[in-house]
Amino acid sequence: MKKIKIGSKKWTNKHETFTEKIKNMYVLGNEADLDALNGYNDTTKGFQQLIAEAIQTNTPFRALGAGWSWTKIATVSNGVMLDTKSLNTTLSISQQSVLPTYTGDISKLIFAQCGNGVWELSQQLRQNKLSLKTSGASNGQTIVGAMSTGAHGSAFDVGAVQDYIVGIHIIVSATRHVWLQRQSAQVVSASFIQKLNTVLLSDDDLFNAALVSFGSFGIIHGVIVETENLFLIETYRRRMPYDDTLKTLMQTLDFSTANLPCGNERPFHFSVAINPYDLKNGAYVSTFYKRPYRDDYIRAVPNDAGIGPGDDAPCFIGKVTDVVPALVPTIVNKLIGSAMAPFEKQFGTLGEIFNNTDLHGKLLSAAIGIPLNQVNRVTEILFEINKSVGPFAGIFAYRFIKKSNALLAFTHFDFTCILELDGAFSTATQNFYTAVWNRLDAEQIPYTFHWGKMNAMNFDKIKIMYGNNVETWIAARNKLLDKDSLKVFTNPLLTQWGLAKVL
Repeated sequence: MKKIKIGSKKWTNKHETFTEKIKNMYVLGNEADLDALNGYNDTTKGFQQLIAEAIQTNTPFRALGAGWSWTKIATVSNGVMLDTKSLNTTLSISQQSVLPTYTGDISKLIFAQCGNGVWELSQQLRQNKLSLKTSGASNGQTIVGAMSTGAHGSAFDVGAVQDYIVGIHIIVSATRHVWLQRQSAQVVSASFIQKLNTVLLSDDDLFNAALVSFGSFGIIHGVIVETENLFLIETYRRRMPYDDTLKTLMQTLDFSTANLPCGNERPFHFSVAINPYDLKNGAYVSTFYKRPYRDDYIRAVPNDAGIGPGDDAPCFIGKVTDVVPALVPTIVNKLIGSAMAPFEKQFGTLGEIFNNTDLHGKLLSAAIGIPLNQVNRVTEILFEINKSVGPFAGIFAYRFIKKSNALLAFTHFDFTCILELDGAFSTATQNFYTAVWNRLDAEQIPYTFHWGKMNAMNFDKIKIMYGNNVETWIAARNKLLDKDSLKVFTNPLLTQWGLAKVL
């Protein structure tokens, strides 16, 4: 494995919301003179050498994806960080490598090394007329980074990114690396395990714990991804009255009597954005429908503000600065009017519609998961707090995702409404967030925090959110890692959250 020490003493995340002091940064790469499999296995050995050095020098370290998180989830204070983005090998999966009992389509499995960007995988899969099942709106993340933070997807009947991962290769110590899969849904054969020179662990609890584990279970070197046939998305955004009809739709996801662009057809993606300063003109309702792929479609184009159909609020809210409160409604209205202009029947593949790999300004972003039956009450609370604590320099955005099997996935409810609060980078935005969390707690409304966005988590809150899943997750981490590895794969945020317990 290629290792380049770049001598960095600090690291800033992609959204520039914090800078962390570190000891050093390594930029990693596969050896160019080796074939894909041997190069991958050589990199596994390189990772183990780095773990041995970290243990010997008592230095915490963490593999880094694209640095997309707003929190310090991927950082290590005064430790070593590993830039993995050049570790982007992919391998097809042969029939010999898969168990005869696997019920899926082997031709749709792909093995992806940790540094593969979501956008990279989308481009490569397209060449084989395949597609990822879903992605976030921002696909600049690496596939392992998006999985490990529980990044939610864009299709509410599909799930989030981690929900189409069926195997995980984790380097857990200087001498041991394992292949994890579910006992209840086994995929790989002994032949595959031999190719990676690894150890097979088929265990539902271990697998479901490792899916969303923030880099704290060791170095996730590669994953097997279940894909599907390439498809198109037919997209619409319309202004609709924020009335009882829309409120019922948001709280039930019952489209049987819906009057949407394609009638009562159940969409692939359904989202709502509310500008609290222009409610009289209605909410922005985006409905995307899945269609068979064809070559003769006209590609979707960005609007006059440079915003495409699948772009979310972080693509434009960063242009709102810490302004005088009296000016907030005017500025938000002006920005939203151009950035979220309605459109009709635009087409693209998943990778084309959800194609954002760049940022447009500095902002704060928080996201919580709430059960469907609380959507309308939470919205009422937002309006109330905006009057008393606001004005909030941003919008209220809602997406809808089904429950994940990952133990600590924040898409935790049977159907989870993801409430996204993207606002100006300011103390006022942080104060708004705090007021919302306090109010939800006071009214005992269940919710979960997006691990990679602004939050107010501690162990007591995490226990309330996830119940017995927390202890199962901690036990899984202790089962996979020895005491030396537990130490080097612990960062301050994990300790603050109470998840770094040694059993």
